[in-house]
This record gives sequence, structure tokens and C-alpha cells, in this order.
Amino acid sequence: MPFDPSRVDCWIFDLDNTLYPASTCLFDQIDLRMGMYIADLLGCDHAEARRVQKMYFHDHGTTLAGLMHFHGVDPYEFLGFVHDIDMAPLARAPRLRERLMRLPGRRLVFTNGDAPYAARVLEALDITDCFEGLYDIHAMDYRPKPEPSAYRGFVSTFDVDPARAVFFEDSARNLTPAKTMGMQTVWLDFGTDWGARAMVEGAIDDTIDATAGQDLPGWLDALAATGRLG
Repeated sequence: MPFDPSRVDCWIFDLDNTLYPASTCLFDQIDLRMGMYIADLLGCDHAEARRVQKMYFHDHGTTLAGLMHFHGVDPYEFLGFVHDIDMAPLARAPRLRERLMRLPGRRLVFTNGDAPYAARVLEALDITDCFEGLYDIHAMDYRPKPEPSAYRGFVSTFDVDPARAVFFEDSARNLTPAKTMGMQTVWLDFGTDWGARAMVEGAIDDTIDATAGQDLPGWLDALAATGRLG
């Protein structure tokens, strides 16, 4: 079904590689620090640490979920370590800010990261006040997207009507539970294997094709130009 903005009064955004482009490689820093943490925890080399890291990510939704399940890792300690990164690759995003502020209805962030890290990202982009609220990995009780319980908790916390919401994500597999609940969905396609992993085409209403030069601000601008908002 094509995306219908006239049915939307709640705009929900993932954080990493969604509100900023994947070209910033911000997550590469986090990825590196995850490997460092696992290598130290398990006393293994970095090749084995990376294997474990990706195995847990694919099997449990996040590396953290696997580390908690198998090794009893403290989530606050882990997240504090891996999110201790340089925000310099991010820049103020005036185009995005303007377009977010023009959207009718509520605007929320739904991330598998934690709130302190998300706050730093939003501040660096200068879009903190564009959002009413944020739902993070702690609020999910460490059962991250695409676990259905994360979506149920989000909807309950913010009293969201899924039939009146749209969810933006760079990870296609995270759109399927949202679609199942009745949300409309938009996928940011950066042409990566991880982004397309476990994609269900019927769970995606529209795609922002970053491989063709499209971006979120431009997509929102084009949407506004149709006159179909609200």
C-alpha cells in the first residue's frame, strides 16, 4: 500500500543512520568499541570478538542483548563504554530541523541506543526540541527492536495509535513489527547488507533511496510539496 501522509498524526524516527546519514560513519566508532569491550571481556583476539559481536547482533537484535544473556554484562557499563565516541562527524542539520518542525502532529524517537547517547546525537544535530519524547533500550527492558514487546511498550508509553503513525528506519527488519501493528513504514536504504537483512517487502510502504542520492530532509520536503500532510 502506498504511503498516505493524510492518515498520520505521529511521526516516529529511529536514531542511528536515520536522523543522520550513514556516511558519517558514526556507528563505525561504536562498532569498534564493541569489539574492544568483547575482546577484553572474553580475553580473545579482535577477530573472535567481532565474530561474537555480529553473532549476538543477528541472533538477539543487539550485541548487548547477547552479552547480557550469555555473560551477565551490566548494560549501563557496556553502553557507557561503547557510546564514548567523538561526535565531530555530526553537524547541525538545519534542513532536517526545518522539515521536522513543519510536520503536523507528534514527533518521537524510537532507538535501540540509550537516552544519554541519543541526547548527544540530537544536540549535535540541533534537533533536540523537534521531538516530544524518546524511547530507548532501557525502556525496552533490553529486548530491542525488532522484538514485538519493544513496540508494544513504545505505543503504550506514548499512547500512540498505530493506525495514525509512520515509522522511519534504516534497518528493514525493524519495520516488520511496526507494520504488523498497523503503522505505515518508510525504509532508508543505504545499500548495505545489514540494512536489507530480513527485509519483508510487504512491510515497507515507501523507501528513501540513499544510493540514488535521496535523503530524509529531501523526502520530507517532497512530501510537503504534495499538499497531502494533515
